Amino acid sequence: MKPLLMYRDRDFDAEAALPWNAEMLIQDLGLIAVFEAMAGKDDLLRDVAKRATLCPLSEPEAILYRQAVLKDCLENPAVVRDLYDLAVKVFGGEKKIGGFFLRYPGSILSRSVQVLEFFVGALRRLRVVADTRSENFASEGFRTFFRVLREELSDDYFAEIQGHLNELKLRDGVLLSAELGHGNKSTNLVLRKPKETERSWWRRLFAERPPTFSYTLHPRDEAGARALSELQDRGINLVANALAQSNDHILSFFRQLRAELAFYVACLNLRERLTEMHEPICFPVPEPLGSRRHSFSELYDIGLALNMDRKAVGNDADADGKCLVVITGANQGGKSTFLRSIGLAQLMLQAGMFVPAVAFQASIFSQVVTHFKREEDVTMRSGKLDEELLRMSEIADRLEHGAIVLFNESFAATNEREGSEIAIQIVDALVEQGYTVFFVTHLYEFAHGLFDRKMPQALFLRAERGADGTRTFRLKEGEPLQTSFGKDLYDRIFKDPYIQGTLQTSLNGGSHERGTAPDRHNSAP
Repeated sequence: MKPLLMYRDRDFDAEAALPWNAEMLIQDLGLIAVFEAMAGKDDLLRDVAKRATLCPLSEPEAILYRQAVLKDCLENPAVVRDLYDLAVKVFGGEKKIGGFFLRYPGSILSRSVQVLEFFVGALRRLRVVADTRSENFASEGFRTFFRVLREELSDDYFAEIQGHLNELKLRDGVLLSAELGHGNKSTNLVLRKPKETERSWWRRLFAERPPTFSYTLHPRDEAGARALSELQDRGINLVANALAQSNDHILSFFRQLRAELAFYVACLNLRERLTEMHEPICFPVPEPLGSRRHSFSELYDIGLALNMDRKAVGNDADADGKCLVVITGANQGGKSTFLRSIGLAQLMLQAGMFVPAVAFQASIFSQVVTHFKREEDVTMRSGKLDEELLRMSEIADRLEHGAIVLFNESFAATNEREGSEIAIQIVDALVEQGYTVFFVTHLYEFAHGLFDRKMPQALFLRAERGADGTRTFRLKEGEPLQTSFGKDLYDRIFKDPYIQGTLQTSLNGGSHERGTAPDRHNSAP
């Protein structure tokens, strides 16, 4: 019996190896905030969310299958959380059932009976959910799951298993059969079912019995007791092992159910956080690999929204048919934020999740790869440009056909001309090989050089700047400008009365007296 809530035809691997660039994706796209919101202080939820997000699906049908299950979860959150809690409690309860001398078959059998009785209670609760709540679920995944529960956990099944458990408690002793082997040693010891379990005690008392031979062990015969105990253990060994394997099978089912439901509970946690901030979500439309579809409305950086705990500015774009998107414009205008939103939305789409947008449609990519600028190497083993080129070399060695590569201020650690030449050669090579590239840059020669080519497969976006220097954090189609308006930031910082006063005080070697410092909060931005 398999849950099959993450895939139509196979189990979700909660211990799958992460991709080679997992840590880069987590750092560059700000995934830690997303995983923390999904976890809600549950380590299992965090681990499952991490693996499901960073090990993307590659087929639209598989994504739509998981989306349908998630939609059911969003419609029935209480039921899904109850099922997850039940799976978690099964593990806690099973561990609490102890036992002594578990290397002996008798002890193994006794504990296995107790564990199986506990499991049967949990399976009965699953059956009740299937009987009473299945009509509220419409997805193929949940309907198949509930149908299998009703078929395999029938009333006859529970009656039969309870009968076996009652017998395996061995309240009436142990009935064994054996054969004489070499040297008259007992062999082929087998636990037998008592023949008179169907008869009343009155009939058993007065019924005619076949002739039997019996041997009574002396109370002080320790060697005889030990030998008899060994015979009993040999007789019940097969049954003890079979029952232990049955318990492992049921425990494996609950382990898999817990892991698969963990993903959906993590999604519920994330949805609740976004709802509190009045942020929109939608279920994206996945398109086949290589279809060159990429359009969205009000797409925002979910990590930024979670860190700020308030709404983030969204962006619209239509990049259908494009394989190159170049983003330029004002400093601190939202370019890097936009780039993170692209990567995050793609990972969430291919995990079968909702995405942070009003509408989103995109092709599937074989990989999501990032190349973001890094801080200076404090060990001084290499310069920034050397480090960037080494990372780019590693990416080139590992890129798969159909990948999307996100560049953020890459190759700007050298002069304008050299950085632009490096960027152009790398972008040309990637586009020629069929990769999709998003590139945030301040390198004017690079951006405008591409713009002048009038490439039909390229889209150029520019961060908006108001006439007074204000940032809207929205991106619009536009020709790259030669300036990134660093003067706006200079004016904002050094014309701030509070900062001016602080600098003047520092230069004078003194400090403002209390009450004489400029009022920063009332000053103009």
